[in-house]
Amino acid sequence: MLVDSHCHLDAPAFDGDREAVLARARAAGVLRQVVPAVARAAWPTLRAVCASGAGLYPAYGLHPLFLAEHRPEDLDALADWIVRERPVAVGECGLDHFVDGLDRAAQARYFEGQLRLAHAHDLPVIVHARRAVDAVIATLRRFDGLRGVVHSFAGSPEQARQLWQHGFLIGLGGPVTYDRARRLHRLVAGMPIEQLLLETDAPDQPDSGHRGQRNEPARLVRVLDAVARLRGESAATVAARTSDNAARLFGLPPP
Repeated sequence: MLVDSHCHLDAPAFDGDREAVLARARAAGVLRQVVPAVARAAWPTLRAVCASGAGLYPAYGLHPLFLAEHRPEDLDALADWIVRERPVAVGECGLDHFVDGLDRAAQARYFEGQLRLAHAHDLPVIVHARRAVDAVIATLRRFDGLRGVVHSFAGSPEQARQLWQHGFLIGLGGPVTYDRARRLHRLVAGMPIEQLLLETDAPDQPDSGHRGQRNEPARLVRVLDAVARLRGESAATVAARTSDNAARLFGLPPP
């Protein structure tokens, strides 16, 4: 019984066959999914998608890659949505220092605003940190008592250790299945399993067997198998422990 800790099931890429995608996920044992938001305009659709099926849990936030769509008043709107909708997390939020032209100061303002909301409402945060792990860690140090996950983690073991000290787990998905991801493989083999979440980031970041294709939550099993092999543990053990981690972090009910 797996938890996909990061899946954009509300994305337009799933509009034509969302029910079939959900059915395949459930058949594969992926019974719970956390669905993070990217921009205010998408929150109503995300809410409707999560209300349409069992095991779908929304998070609301403002993604740094959608910076052009965000407005300062969106943080006030997010506060209202948190109170009214009671999501399992704030996010997807964070910093992206990979894409050229994204205003880093504006990214930081939205990120810090969302961290304040998460802290005030005792919610975990789902963090995007592309080429920005050190900057994310420096920001988190200013907010005592936060918890959450840095999804699609691509940093070092030392960065993972610092995040763990701050109460943050790391999410791993399709990239771990690629032969060339040797640094990620070493991280997976040696990290505490209590810090690990499994994810797909669907429709993005497919596993090595589906490169260039639309990803979907049923393929979380391929991530599971890769992680289990790298750790020398059974898939059943990794599935149980990572699902427990996700349920504990996000306060998920049993499937």
